Amino acid sequence: MARWSAILVGVSGLMGAAGVGLAAWAAHRGGGDMLMTAALFLILHAGAVAGIALAARSRLPLAAASALAWGATLFSGDLALRFTINVKPWALAAPTGGVIMILGWLGLSVAATFMFRGR
Repeated sequence: MARWSAILVGVSGLMGAAGVGLAAWAAHRGGGDMLMTAALFLILHAGAVAGIALAARSRLPLAAASALAWGATLFSGDLALRFTINVKPWALAAPTGGVIMILGWLGLSVAATFMFRGR
């Protein structure tokens, strides 16, 4: 579990860096709402993934954090690729990423329920 937590913290750092880079691009090179949305989702989810990974004591919250990381990367990556180089990875990449993020947040709620159930 410690290894996966460390991997997730590393991934969250990359997500945060990519989010800041996209925000800078949008602000200075005219990225508009699409890039700002991608940046916002990466930055917000990077903090959540890092926090969950550092605090997790079981696999369920790590699975939720993994879903958040995967979903945010897929969603934001799709938006960024569409705007920057006009490439669509696949037609449903952004909505699929959004659904994965929603499932990750719901998974975190389930993990919290189990975590406090025994107290």
